[in-house]
Amino acid sequence: MYKDQQATKIKSIILLALAAIIWGVSFVAQSDGMNYVDVFTFNSLRFIIGGFVMLPFTRLLNKNETNMQKNNSGSLDLLSGICCGVILFIGCSLQLTGIKYTTAGKAGFITALYIILVPIFGLFLKKRVGMRVWLGVAFAVGGLYLLCITEAFMLGTGDIYLLGGAIAFSVHILLIDYFASKMNAVKLACYQFIVAGVISFIFMLVWEKPLFANILAAWFPILYAALLSSGVAFVFQIIGQRNMNPSAASLILSFEAVVSVIAGFLLLGEKLSVREIAGCVLMFVAIILAQLPEKGAEKNKAN
Repeated sequence: MYKDQQATKIKSIILLALAAIIWGVSFVAQSDGMNYVDVFTFNSLRFIIGGFVMLPFTRLLNKNETNMQKNNSGSLDLLSGICCGVILFIGCSLQLTGIKYTTAGKAGFITALYIILVPIFGLFLKKRVGMRVWLGVAFAVGGLYLLCITEAFMLGTGDIYLLGGAIAFSVHILLIDYFASKMNAVKLACYQFIVAGVISFIFMLVWEKPLFANILAAWFPILYAALLSSGVAFVFQIIGQRNMNPSAASLILSFEAVVSVIAGFLLLGEKLSVREIAGCVLMFVAIILAQLPEKGAEKNKAN
């Protein structure tokens, strides 16, 4: 029994680590894609393709739905898809716009700020947070200062968009937390991708003039974001989190920020200054502190 539990735990760690790697490299894919197509064109294609690719998974996992999830289907599916899809559209649009003005590695760390923002926003939902989270916030503020603020005490254009994206992703995580217990998680992901893709497609028609030749040139970044980032990584996350503490799972997934820096250096030749590296280190410490369980919480679980 013990060996089986250990094997299951190792499998979960591997799947979550793979998801983090896929998401970290996706910053490079998105950065490269911006060389050929605009924001709404990229997002419309990645989300629509990703949504339809996930449709078979919703069929396969329907058998595993609880009675509550089956009874809540229909109107809740539509509501959750719209709410999560709209916020996902806003977050990804801001993130992609920000990537146009900064490096993939820097974008990954600023986006990881959502791990700090989620517990702060949770206060408005009467969810208590411990001192380690607030200590993490302090480290994050210092890290963001070193990473984003210039000598003229100004945020860069890309940093502002990325910070806005991090806020949107924080709201998105809270929405997922609310809806996930009421419906099939993969179905929720599929619907939100389709909603975000349709909205992106409408904005593309209004604000952009996509060229078919440019879309073909960006086929690899688009398919990577659609099939791996939106599809495979999300399925890995679901399977990996089934047998793991959420805090431990979040800590593993937060390594996407580190992977984005490494991938940016290896694949795009991006470099960070000593000041920016120090900011990344502080933000990484903040991420770890935010995910460590409080002693009081551990005692309550033990009781």
